[in-house]
Amino acid sequence: MNETTSNPRPLDGITVVSLEHAIAAPFCTRQLADLGARVIKVERPGAGDFARGYDERVNGLASHFVWTNRSKESLTLDLKQGAAMQVLEQLLADADVLVQNLAPGAAARMGLSFEALHERFPKLIVCDISGYGEGGPYEQKKAYDLLIQSEGGFLSVTGGPGEDEMAKAGCSIADIAAGMYAYTSVLSALMLRMRTGKGSRIDVSMLESLVEWMGYPLYYAYEGATPPPRAGAAHATIYPYGPFPTGGGGTVMLGLQNEREWVLFCEKVLLQPQLVEDERFSSNARRSEHRDALRAIIVERFAGLSAEEVIARLDSAPIANAHVNDMAGVWAHPQLKARQRWSEVGSPAGPLPALLPPGRNAAFEPRMDPVPALGEHSSRLLAELGYAEGDIERLREQGVI
Repeated sequence: MNETTSNPRPLDGITVVSLEHAIAAPFCTRQLADLGARVIKVERPGAGDFARGYDERVNGLASHFVWTNRSKESLTLDLKQGAAMQVLEQLLADADVLVQNLAPGAAARMGLSFEALHERFPKLIVCDISGYGEGGPYEQKKAYDLLIQSEGGFLSVTGGPGEDEMAKAGCSIADIAAGMYAYTSVLSALMLRMRTGKGSRIDVSMLESLVEWMGYPLYYAYEGATPPPRAGAAHATIYPYGPFPTGGGGTVMLGLQNEREWVLFCEKVLLQPQLVEDERFSSNARRSEHRDALRAIIVERFAGLSAEEVIARLDSAPIANAHVNDMAGVWAHPQLKARQRWSEVGSPAGPLPALLPPGRNAAFEPRMDPVPALGEHSSRLLAELGYAEGDIERLREQGVI
């Protein structure tokens, strides 16, 4: 898995052991693997990461699992058995990082807390990911992505204006936030270890990760001020900024940021320069106040134009705009194609397309290795630890692996 290349990757030689499931921890460790780390994914025999069974949309494989688990090695261990814990102990002896997002307290009950591990493996970095973090009244509370979106206030500012129109994000935004902070925290812990020679503990909370991303609406509602209203796909406080229908059933997303752009929008897009003098629309605050009236004018003007014709006018103005793409549109996006951002990875279901990691570094190529089958690397990993073939077979017969 960790083959050398003519251009070394930043994390070549780093070994990560992960007791992970679902999204947050796997998203973190996949990105570490992208940078060259060897990621050993420990899974339950027979079942594995439960994200493997979320759906069968990718040639029989689960969409979440394919996304977050390429370039890893799968080792099955029943950690309720002593023999499995001995294997894990041997892995940790040579590992640089342990990442886990088991149920709250589960890792500590197995002797895998940072305090317990630090005595035996002083250079080991331990990253614990949970819903609410260690301590506090919510420490033991179950946490799933949608629940954290709710607790973190995300639902209060997302969706339509009606009481029953709140909407969750269309992707696992709380898990992604936690995975990103875990990823960057592991990188910073590796840098810290270069200075101190010692490993450290990282405590990542999904709630805190998402609340950090809620900084704008939090400060907008500072000291009891009215929070930004839910505005569907439009901007809550800037107008016009959002989706507008066009002729032929199309939709275009556009956004104005200042008064100069408002003048250009009136003159070059709407072809109604007189609107610049309309007091109802003389500032962003006034346009937001009279957004229904302004929307009616825009929709009427766009009705006789196709989406591409509207975008051509917006581009020539120039006013920021975007297509409202569905997933098929993203798969076929011309910008991603022109920048050659699609690669291919192997999987138990054959070759699959995969987006190259954002943040291209010209000094190296990211690892893009296969998505593993459950337990695919168990025998090889145990052999590396010194287990004979007969010992490996006995462990398999006993259900340890």
